[in-house]
Amino acid sequence: MTTQQPPSIVTGYGIVKQVNSGDTIVIRGQPKGGPPDEITIILTGITAPKLGRRPNNNGEGATKDEPFAFEAREFLRKKLIGKRVCFTYEKQNKGQTTTTEKKPTREYGIVYNGTDTSAENVAESLVSEGLVSPRHSVRNNEYIQKLIELEDIAKAAGKGKHGPNAQDHVREIKWNIENPQHFKDSLHLKPIKAIVEHVVDGSTLRVLLYSDDFPEYYYIKLMLSGIRNGSITELLLSEGLAKCVDWSLQCVTSGIEKLRAAERSAKEKRVRIWKDYAPSGPVIEAKEKEFQGKVIEVINADAMVVKLADGSTKKIFLASIRPPRMPENNPDSGKPRTRVLYEVPYMFEAREFLRKKLIGKKVNVTVDYKQPANLTFPEKICCTVTIGGINVAEALVSKGLATVVRYRADDDQRSAHYDELLSAETKAIKSGKGMHSKKEVPPLRIVDLSGDLKLSKQYFPIIQRGGKMEAVVEFVASGSRLRVFLPRQNYLLTFLLGGITCARAARDTPNGTIPGDPYGDAALAFTKDLCLQREVQIEVENMDKAGNFIGWLWVDNINLSESLIHEGYAEIHSTASRSQYFRALQAAQDEAQKKKLRMWENYEPVELEPKEEVSDRVVNYKKVTITENKEDPTDLIFYAQHFDEGPKLEELMSDLRQELTSNPPLVGSYTPKKGDLCAAKYSADDQWYRAKIVKMQGNQIQILFIDYGNRELTTSTQLASLPAKYHTLPPCAHEYALAFIKLPKDVESAGDARVAFYEEACTNTGLLLNVEYKNGSLPCVTLVTPEEKEDIGKRLVEKGFVLAEKRLEKKYQKLINEYLSAQELAKKNRANLWVYGDITEDDAKEFG
Repeated sequence: MTTQQPPSIVTGYGIVKQVNSGDTIVIRGQPKGGPPDEITIILTGITAPKLGRRPNNNGEGATKDEPFAFEAREFLRKKLIGKRVCFTYEKQNKGQTTTTEKKPTREYGIVYNGTDTSAENVAESLVSEGLVSPRHSVRNNEYIQKLIELEDIAKAAGKGKHGPNAQDHVREIKWNIENPQHFKDSLHLKPIKAIVEHVVDGSTLRVLLYSDDFPEYYYIKLMLSGIRNGSITELLLSEGLAKCVDWSLQCVTSGIEKLRAAERSAKEKRVRIWKDYAPSGPVIEAKEKEFQGKVIEVINADAMVVKLADGSTKKIFLASIRPPRMPENNPDSGKPRTRVLYEVPYMFEAREFLRKKLIGKKVNVTVDYKQPANLTFPEKICCTVTIGGINVAEALVSKGLATVVRYRADDDQRSAHYDELLSAETKAIKSGKGMHSKKEVPPLRIVDLSGDLKLSKQYFPIIQRGGKMEAVVEFVASGSRLRVFLPRQNYLLTFLLGGITCARAARDTPNGTIPGDPYGDAALAFTKDLCLQREVQIEVENMDKAGNFIGWLWVDNINLSESLIHEGYAEIHSTASRSQYFRALQAAQDEAQKKKLRMWENYEPVELEPKEEVSDRVVNYKKVTITENKEDPTDLIFYAQHFDEGPKLEELMSDLRQELTSNPPLVGSYTPKKGDLCAAKYSADDQWYRAKIVKMQGNQIQILFIDYGNRELTTSTQLASLPAKYHTLPPCAHEYALAFIKLPKDVESAGDARVAFYEEACTNTGLLLNVEYKNGSLPCVTLVTPEEKEDIGKRLVEKGFVLAEKRLEKKYQKLINEYLSAQELAKKNRANLWVYGDITEDDAKEFG
């Protein structure tokens, strides 16, 4: 009788080469202590559903998959193919077996998805997903018992084969295709997902096709094209024995550019059929073939103006494309159009696509051909424009916002990327994008207020109440006169810059040209360069007798009125004194006058006799409590609560917390949105407060506690919807800046100043606050102690934490002189900022 020897455990490592089924894996690896080899591991302790069999040569013997057989195989294939794994198996040493016996190629074992046995056990994963079953016959085995427990969990969850629809997970397999040609044509050269099941030789594969377009799985034999039978097309073209044909080139799936290049080479050499070849248009000289420029205007869907390195401008057209046109079946197709941009379907969308991509950006331009001047039409320079390696015309065509021009066979005046344009158009047509959509085009309804006084009066209150609004500058008539489009409202209006008188440019009229003011044309060029077709913000304050809207315009947060004054193209108008921006305009004009820029080139300052000091400073103290500092690089900004609002706030907080405590909000029931008012828990005391959502980034949400001014990063689990009745009380944290002082430019010193201010403010309960002036919309205030009436700002100046600010208003001169005296005392005592001496003017320049 032969005795059974205990099994020896063999451990190895390798790369998974093949997955045959849900429990059979082929590994190219090396068992520990043995030579490299290919080994098939049958996962021990499990039974996988069987995959279907293909029929024999007689078409008989085919079987179907068992439920989830394919899913089990795919689970392992996606997880393991090409991955490095660790495996163990039990090699049985039976009686009569010698050491010279050949190593078996199939073993029962365990495979781990990693480099050691602590990694994922794939058999356990299969059981957990309900894709295979444990072998219940070996229950006394601890490993099998674990698999059975995992199976029970999968059964309880109804996973995989334990679910109610297990019988639906059986593939419908087509082992043979009756009409291969028809099947090939039905795919329309569309890429199809496939799994390589077998490699017959270097150019022949057996693959499994599957797609959402058909429910069956197809097994086919695939031969790689172009390996055994090479294409002679390129050779024929390069030797001048053939021509490219546009329509058939579109059937070529790749390499079109090589065929075009081969034909182009034959033309240049004038060989065979091209011996009498002559270009069909003017030849482009090498020096003007390529250039770079900044796009300053997009005229329509195929034309733009670029500014070159020498400052000159050039109008160019996108080669071989045609912008949107009014459809022939449109009832308005024959009518004259005054606003083509808005009236022709998709014209506005096409222009906007180019404007957003190109305005203000540097582009690369390659001239493809020139269309000679024709009657009243000037010469057109037709080009390929690229930005970041992207062909702008191709991108436009792919969106269905332009079409490709068709040419005669002998017309070579076309884009160098003509085939890419045709391919992009074909894809756009198939997907029904833009102009190729079968849906009815929604009209773009524009409310044109330009020059319409009655309509402008009707819409003026709406626009004025809107505050700052997004706009696009469509046209610049002069330095301070523009036409703007409001995209959200679809309003088109003439906009005049407020607060300034700007030099006027020369203008053409039916009676001739009216000369402009000195520097008027330069002002026009400045405004054009800064904001033409840019996205800006406008704020309307007034309207003139002609229906033009007057107000302020910002481009990239720059006030255009202020910029024109600063550059010497404009001066302050008398109406600006009522504006919150007057201080900034005055500072800009003082700077321009000092430098004698442009319109101030002959300016001489007028010495005024000193007048008797007049003080009409208004003092109206409010009792406040400082609650929070705000980080700002230039001003000392803080939040304060007014004492008279305290009782209302306390009552509101008490009611809010009582309501949210008795009826706790359900976690996850509130969806935060930027700008929303909500209830939020403060991390320091875990109490509910009113808050505003300032910023959202992933799971992190930045909130502002509107009654205290502090900010915090939190998550949605700490937020809840704020009932409407708690919205009635306005935010009790009021934002202020400390008047008559400036923060030091050094970041560290500015931080010391904020700390010193907070210490001064917190040691005094119930400070008295007086609003002195406004910086924009931000009130600038003085703070004094309630008993001694000691000025907090002056104390900070005296201690050398901040600088005194010089202002020109007469009513503040007495107070400013006190601040300047306090600053001199700080210098004398070398306090804080002044420890190394005077840091202003000359010293500041010396130390950088």
